[in-house]
Amino acid sequence: MDEIVAKTAGILRDGGIILYPTDTIWGIGCDATNHSAVQRIYHLKQRSDRKSMLVLMNETAMLDNYLFKVPEGALDLLRFAEKPTTIIYPGARNFPSNLPALDGSIGIRITSDPFCSRLIKAIDKPLVSTSANISGSPSPAIFREIAEQIKDQVDYVVDWRQHEETPALPSTIIKFDQQGEMVVLRP
Repeated sequence: MDEIVAKTAGILRDGGIILYPTDTIWGIGCDATNHSAVQRIYHLKQRSDRKSMLVLMNETAMLDNYLFKVPEGALDLLRFAEKPTTIIYPGARNFPSNLPALDGSIGIRITSDPFCSRLIKAIDKPLVSTSANISGSPSPAIFREIAEQIKDQVDYVVDWRQHEETPALPSTIIKFDQQGEMVVLRP
């Protein structure tokens, strides 16, 4: 895995976009602080940049660098979550203008996947994670369901877990608003 992480990190540092396995489904990703790379993903997915994409982080300590304030209760929620959980936080910061939602919110998941965790640590930045499909098409549950069009347009297809056949499940999605109120969007 070390060689794959090193190669992938180099591609991300150079502004590349990748196709990679996450703790949920396969994703298209880039350095979440790179405006041009984020824009390339919107173009690849044929998706409006008015729709935000989520990011992965490898530890909760990263949240302080990318949010104005971590809502009370969010860390406890993550600590006790039984499955991957994406939280939409208000007040994103230190991201390019084309990544957060129009209201300034951003979806973040603290990944438990060993590959993703090591990759994020290697680049020391959050990683965009959006489903590996053209916008409006079904999200692929396993690698072999990913369209060739996607594979051909990324800079690197990570050679890790491509032969797994167990369909991955999407994360739980929870949103905190500006007042700290929590709403479950997807259980």
